[in-house]
This record gives sequence, structure tokens and C-alpha cells, in this order.
Amino acid sequence: MKWKWRLVWFSLLVLLWLFCSGIAAATPLLDRLTDYPNWQGKPALQPVQTEDLVYPDWFAGDWLVTTTLVDLQAPLGPQVVTPGFEANRQFLDRPISFQVRFVAAQPSGRWWSRLSRPEPQLVSDRAYNGQQLAKAYLGDRSVLAVKVDPKNPNRQITLLRGDKQLVSTVVARATEIPTAGEFATSEFFKQEFRGTPQLYFNEVENTTVYSKQKQGVNSLEPEIMADQITAIYLSPQDADYFKTLVSENPLSPPRPVALYRYRMEFRGCKRVSCDFNASIEG
Repeated sequence: MKWKWRLVWFSLLVLLWLFCSGIAAATPLLDRLTDYPNWQGKPALQPVQTEDLVYPDWFAGDWLVTTTLVDLQAPLGPQVVTPGFEANRQFLDRPISFQVRFVAAQPSGRWWSRLSRPEPQLVSDRAYNGQQLAKAYLGDRSVLAVKVDPKNPNRQITLLRGDKQLVSTVVARATEIPTAGEFATSEFFKQEFRGTPQLYFNEVENTTVYSKQKQGVNSLEPEIMADQITAIYLSPQDADYFKTLVSENPLSPPRPVALYRYRMEFRGCKRVSCDFNASIEG
């Protein structure tokens, strides 16, 4: 099932668009990045329902993003390794470029939370961004569409050729602002691969710290840099799930079975040409 493992790789790149000046104070998310790759269990996040992820105003607009896999780890290998882990080594140090955009939208969530935030909020254009990313990795022919649940911006469906689907749902989140020019976030989401005789599930964590860069008006250096770690956890339905637990107690936290670290660079489309076909470079 070659397509399935390509989808596993694609799932690692569902970068949910999270993003320095000054000295940052210690925060749980910054500490988590510092602890990489010694992660024991999942981060402490808050459950979400229909609340979207809101970004600082310096994310507004259209961007050319280049993301590069700079490290990968299999903490429980060789006993427990995800099927696509070794194949993903080919992407180490290979930049992937694509376009994204952030737009103003009315506050999401329950009605009482919307009353407390009546002004438009800056959010990721999830359908557009997801499709650009999917095409950058899988190619134009493989990706039919990316749709976002109109009632829940945290549920995204990627439609692929051959009646295959990838359904991703964010179920928990945390955000921090360590300094005025930093934005840290962690999202935990569940994924379901449809279109095969047997459904395939996994759970994914994206923990990211974005930093606004100081630069001259004509500089082509990135305007935003980010350090992102994607962790893959086995779902409880997996036969090897109990091997990932910190202790023999079935209620103990699971450990990640794969870790991927990315360097991300954002360049505004007003500074550089964004009229190109998304691609894997190098």
C-alpha cells in the first residue's frame, strides 16, 4: 500500500500554521521543544470543539513557505517503528515550498464565546493552505480537493484519487506568547485514512514556536521563522499501542513512536514572487 505510507508522510506535513525579539521567558511549550527528543507522553492541552486557532496580526496576508525536515527520531525503535519512518529519510534536508494565507474571519466557537470576541480574528485559510501543501507533496494529479467542515474548522478532509480520504480533526490545543514577536502553539489531532479494506488511524501532535524576524525593507530573508516538531502516536486500536506506554499501567501516558523536526521560513508574497508551482526542491 505505497499510497498509504505517502499519506503518512503527508500527514506529518499538515502544518497547522502556528508562529523573536527579546529574551523569551520559559513556558511549557518552549520547554517541550527544549526537551526534544526526550518526550515522555503527550503535552497538557485544552480540549477544543469548534474554536479555530487565532494568530497574531503579523501573520496576515499571503506567504511563500519553505519547510525543511532537519531531524527525525524513532524513540522506541527498532521494536516499534511506524511503517513509513525509514522511507521518510529521503526527505531529510530537502526544502518543500508552497503558498499559504491567513485571513480575517468572524469568531468561531459557541455563541457565548463569540459575544466576548465580536471583532474578526486572523485564522488560517485551512482549505487553501491544506490543498497547497497536499499538492506540494503528492502532486496535482493525486489531490482532488481539501474541504473544511463548515460547522467545525478543526475538521479537514483531503480527497484523493481512487476514492481515498484523509480525515484530520484537531481535538486539543494550547497557545502561548513568550514575547511580543513570538507565537507558540501545540495542537493534537486524530487522523483517519479511508479507502482501504481496513481503516488506518493515528494520532499526531504539532508543537511549534514562530518568531517574527527583524529585517530591512528590501531583504529577501524570511520574515517569520519557525521550529516545529511533529510527533506520531499510535492509536489505542493499534496492536503495538501498549508497548508505547511509559509503564505497564494501562492508564500511563503513551510515548511517541516517531518524531520529525522542521525548520520553516515564511516570506511575504509582497516581497517575493509567489506565482509558482508548489514543489519539493533540491
